[in-house]
Amino acid sequence: MEKIAMKKKFRIKKSKPNRSFGGDLGINFILIFFGLFMAFPLVYAINSAFKPLDEIFIYPPRLFVRNPTMNNFQDLLVIMGKSWVPFTRYLFNTVFITSLGTAGHLLIASMGAYVLAKYEFPGGKAFFNLVVVALMFSGYVTAIPNYLLMSKIGWVDTYWAIIVPSFASPMGLFLMKQYMEGVPDVLIEAAKIDGAKEWRIFSRIVLPVVKPAWLTLMIFSVQGLWNTRASNFIYSEELKTLPYALQQILAGGIARAGVGSAVSLVMMTVPIAVFIIAESNILETMASSGIKD
Repeated sequence: MEKIAMKKKFRIKKSKPNRSFGGDLGINFILIFFGLFMAFPLVYAINSAFKPLDEIFIYPPRLFVRNPTMNNFQDLLVIMGKSWVPFTRYLFNTVFITSLGTAGHLLIASMGAYVLAKYEFPGGKAFFNLVVVALMFSGYVTAIPNYLLMSKIGWVDTYWAIIVPSFASPMGLFLMKQYMEGVPDVLIEAAKIDGAKEWRIFSRIVLPVVKPAWLTLMIFSVQGLWNTRASNFIYSEELKTLPYALQQILAGGIARAGVGSAVSLVMMTVPIAVFIIAESNILETMASSGIKD
């Protein structure tokens, strides 16, 4: 009986969140408001792609289309069909550059981050500090040195002038290195005791653990490469990308405003699709730095 009395006396009460119903309602209202605010440009772009010209230029502008039409997409296909370079060629160039550039970026950034995160060697910290400093410079700052380098090795007017520089993006190395530091060393040590080689440890143990990080990096890389016009490095029409070709369509003036809306929707489709597929992993990457010992 004494034990029961002691338990009742020292029973720890469960803490309840210090929030009222009104507070929860207010938080949900704020989240819904900002969610709708951020979704507004996407909703407007989708509706504009299906608007006829009279609705595009109406004032005040309307958010939702009233008389949806596919004429904008039909006109886009007609214009692209009249080009002496087929539409499929522009699409192939963009898909090839995006796919190869993203794959190379993921592989090189992951391998470099693994070495920096799990091994100590002379100059390792100095090299990572250099990577951090490189994050301060945008592509506009490095455009001229990059062009001079590509010209020196003879890669101007080739795919490699766009693909190879994308491998060395400092953002990928920084993100992967920070996430790999959270991978427990005991996993790697146990694999070495079992006789696993470095490549097997990297590909079968480390990469699956850091899957949210490289999926996040994949989205950033796809977004950057898919939207690149590459007009500074590629001059041959048969090597130009889809964004460049679509930009030339937009130069037609207000008569092609509807086609321009269709172009915007086409260019948004792939990055949005990739983001939706890997959305949960992005949230995990931003909220966590990996597994802890």
